[in-house]
Amino acid sequence: MEEFVSEALQAADHDVLFDRIMTEYGQNILNLVYSYVKNKTVAEDLTQEIFVKCYRSLHTFEQQSKIKTWLCKIAINHCKDYLKSWHFQRVQSFDPNDMPVTACEDDTENKVIRKDEQQEVIAALFQLPLKYREVIYLYYFEDLSLKEMEQLTKIKLNTIKTRMRKAKELLKNALED
Repeated sequence: MEEFVSEALQAADHDVLFDRIMTEYGQNILNLVYSYVKNKTVAEDLTQEIFVKCYRSLHTFEQQSKIKTWLCKIAINHCKDYLKSWHFQRVQSFDPNDMPVTACEDDTENKVIRKDEQQEVIAALFQLPLKYREVIYLYYFEDLSLKEMEQLTKIKLNTIKTRMRKAKELLKNALED
C-alpha cells in the first residue's frame, strides 16, 4: 500500500488514492472510532467526518509515517475533540450490543457461544477508562506496535507499557467477576 501511496501522491491522483484508503481502512477506522464513542450511529457519522478531513488534507501527507498511522492519528484527534464537545458532554448513550461482532465458526451453537464471549469482552473493555481502552484497542484491534502507538499518541513508550499492563489487569479482573 505504501508504494501505491507514494506513486499516487507523485501523480497527484488523490481520488484513486482516497478510494483505496477508504476501501482498505474504512472498517478499521470505524472500529477505532467506535472504541472511543461507544455508539454505532455516532461512530459512523464521525468516521464520515474523518474521511472528509482525510480527503481535504491528503495533499499534506508527507509520508513520514504509514498512511494507516496518519489516518489513525486523524481519527483519534477527531474522537478526542468530539469527546470534549458540548454534544457529547450533554448527550450520551451506550449499548454494548451495538458493536458489530464477527464469528467464523460454521455451526450455530459455536457462533452463539463465541458472540456471547465477545460481547462480554467488549462490555468489559468499554468499562475501562479511555486511557486504558485506547492502548488495548490500538494494540489488539489495529495491530499497532508499541513504537507506532508512541508516535501516534505522542505518549512516552514507558507510559504506554504501564497503561497496557494496567489495562490487561483491569480487564482480567472485570472478566473474572
